[in-house]
Amino acid sequence: MTKGFGEWRKSSYSGTQSNCVEVGRGRDAVGIRDTKNREAGHLAVPVSRFQDFIGAVKDGTFER
Repeated sequence: MTKGFGEWRKSSYSGTQSNCVEVGRGRDAVGIRDTKNREAGHLAVPVSRFQDFIGAVKDGTFER
């Protein structure tokens, strides 16, 4: 289920909390999964789309 995404990691801002998401980098995609329910699988998105999303977060696109 998690093959191809190497090491999964979560944000350092999460600390010891378990209610966050983890990401894993694959060759052509980024995997995203829930730390509380890893067995449920993951969402895979193209690397370029994930980079666009991270850029939008950093730029404040989603701020209210």
